[in-house]
Amino acid sequence: MEQANQVPKIVTSRIGLEESWGIKTYLATGGYTALRKALTTMTPEQVADEVSKSNLLGRGGAGFEVGRKWSMLKPAPVRYLVVNGDESEPATFKDHMLIENDPHQIVEGTLISAYAVGAARAFIFVRGEFALGLERLQAAVNEAYAHGAIGRNIFGSGFSVDLVVHPGAGAYICGEETALLESLEGKRGFPRIKPPYFPAVIGLYGEPTIVNNVESMSNIPWIVNNGGASFAALGVGRSTGTRIFALAGHVNRPGNYEVEMAKLTFRDLVERPEYGGGMRLGRQVKAFIPGGVSAPWFGPDQLDIPLSQDDVAKAGSMLGSGSIVMMDDHTCMVRAAWRIAKFFWRESCGQCTPCREGSGWIEKMMRRIEQGAGREADLDLLMDACDNISPGVAWPPQQTTICVLGPSIPSSVASAIRMFRDEFLVHIKEGGCPYE
Repeated sequence: MEQANQVPKIVTSRIGLEESWGIKTYLATGGYTALRKALTTMTPEQVADEVSKSNLLGRGGAGFEVGRKWSMLKPAPVRYLVVNGDESEPATFKDHMLIENDPHQIVEGTLISAYAVGAARAFIFVRGEFALGLERLQAAVNEAYAHGAIGRNIFGSGFSVDLVVHPGAGAYICGEETALLESLEGKRGFPRIKPPYFPAVIGLYGEPTIVNNVESMSNIPWIVNNGGASFAALGVGRSTGTRIFALAGHVNRPGNYEVEMAKLTFRDLVERPEYGGGMRLGRQVKAFIPGGVSAPWFGPDQLDIPLSQDDVAKAGSMLGSGSIVMMDDHTCMVRAAWRIAKFFWRESCGQCTPCREGSGWIEKMMRRIEQGAGREADLDLLMDACDNISPGVAWPPQQTTICVLGPSIPSSVASAIRMFRDEFLVHIKEGGCPYE
């Protein structure tokens, strides 16, 4: 992950070091100095102020300002902090990397954040399939307890907090913060209606709760050590600091790359030799997904859009989870959209009718077209079904369901039909896929 412009590695600086997941390596590279600084030289309000100055945007998908979210926490005798490490978005693997390779950084960021928001207890919710990551994260928590970084009277500061690692049950919907809280409470992962169940007001066990992403927490130690202004000096506009982008698909060098936000374009990330290294086999870009499979697709004419929250939003999509999926000119776009629709159908929790029923109808129609048994009328029928799930089939989507899973279903299908309608017609008229 070498960076040509010498931008500091904020969250991946230890990746590749020997036993980067152990406390010995963490302490040798400045670990827990930020926690000690925060607890012994700063008030909780000062820590929160530095995070606000950084303008750190949440790295889980929604891109909401972390400092602003903290400021919305309702005053109460008991508060909780929950770290979302579920990361179930297809082709997204940045949090998984951080959990496996630098768990102490997540732990330290969580402890500092718990101090800043006055949390009585903190939880790190990790997808159950991350077996090695869970093992290393729990070992890191145990080491931090032994080091005196977690527990009673941490570093003699008078601040006390306990930290629990909780394996999730492996459902995509548990990446949605209120469904995550339901799962953490031992119930089925059904999203809660907002309002009234905004976590900052009514969260875990009915108490005010902050839910932040793993990568968001990993930024906190650097911000405390270097100041919020230093973080805000990186990037452009609202897109400050660095961010990990999980580059996947038909590129020569898929992987996680930490880059300065808004200073590179999608083309830079795909083509530069230190990042994606170009498309495989010298093929051309046909389309790409800029922010996880929930996001509307972009075409090759949009490769020069900066990796910026606002620029991508203006172009009609989102950076979302930080996952970029490249598709070359040999890709069947009908099959790609069908597989995404099938994923959403399988992962719908079934609580809301538009999502539960609509996802199934869309998957059936897409499968029929892909298998060569489709009808031309199916294209209008598909768009009509998409419109019923998310009126207008526009971005950002309109809500007809409790959470955003439902309105995310039309993104890939509508993008494929709008961009590659001729390809659908070939499937229908010729009774099969031309890429077989």
